[in-house]
Amino acid sequence: MTTEAKQPLDFERELRRAGIRITRPRRIILGILQETGDHPDAYEILRRASALDASISLSTVYRTMKLLEEHGAIQRHAFAGGPSRFEHTGEEHHDHLIDVETGDVIEFRSARIEKLQDEIARELGYDILHHRLELYGRKRRKN
Repeated sequence: MTTEAKQPLDFERELRRAGIRITRPRRIILGILQETGDHPDAYEILRRASALDASISLSTVYRTMKLLEEHGAIQRHAFAGGPSRFEHTGEEHHDHLIDVETGDVIEFRSARIEKLQDEIARELGYDILHHRLELYGRKRRKN
């Protein structure tokens, strides 16, 4: 199992290519997403953005996230029915372990899991096109 630092996409460049105007609030939100190493929800993005510009609204955050999702720059997750959380796309495939007590999201990669999934799909006569694995747990207590 491994974890690696993210290589964020240039969100502003991607949106400009799509012909979308980059306003000051959007630029601030995009900057936050470029620098984040976690999976923030819209309220956390708003909290971080408001520290830089108090005029940024929750609706601006939602509209910006929707644009990024529509253009494939971010992926939306709803872990265990919680609020939507966002992460960069364009990275190597990884899975998630969600701490049910803290809400922390730990990214990991496992060649063994990937191999087993491929074997199962092949045995059932399928090729995997896409999958998402979410594990939910809590830290073990030390005895």
